[in-house]
Amino acid sequence: MPHFPDPDVVPSDQPSANGSSTVFAERLWVPIWWWVAALFVAGLLAAELHMGAPGVRAWLPYLLVLPIPIWAMFWMSRLRVEVIDEKDGRHLRVGEAHLPVDVIARAAEVPASAKSAALGRQLDPAAFVQHRAWVKTMILVVLDDPDDPTPYWLVSTRRPAKLLAAIDGARSPE
Repeated sequence: MPHFPDPDVVPSDQPSANGSSTVFAERLWVPIWWWVAALFVAGLLAAELHMGAPGVRAWLPYLLVLPIPIWAMFWMSRLRVEVIDEKDGRHLRVGEAHLPVDVIARAAEVPASAKSAALGRQLDPAAFVQHRAWVKTMILVVLDDPDDPTPYWLVSTRRPAKLLAAIDGARSPE
């Protein structure tokens, strides 16, 4: 069986324009069945609006309504989780937030069975959370930074073992 490269994980030997290299990168796309369901509902709504409209106006609802779920699915899939090596150090980047790996005390996987507890009764209100409902697993990144009031990060990821390995590999030796 042929092995196809993982499109979401970028090898570390690809430098960017600003001189940084990506150790791990993942984009949290919504599942394909969400796309199908969203387009079906939008098509149904456009068909309802289409009924009774003669001529060119009959196609206008399709042109106006169908781009909305496409935009919504891309907007919900915008979160990227990366471990990057920049000039000023190595960072864990989740969306627009970034964290130097030097302030990470430890990191662990939160399995799907413990996700509701981690996001519910055990959640610290000061924690940084980037949760995506369609992603089953998360990682917990505990911080060791006295200047930061955030005790830990909870981040959704489909590949927790690879992300944890990238974080461990990026941490500088003490």
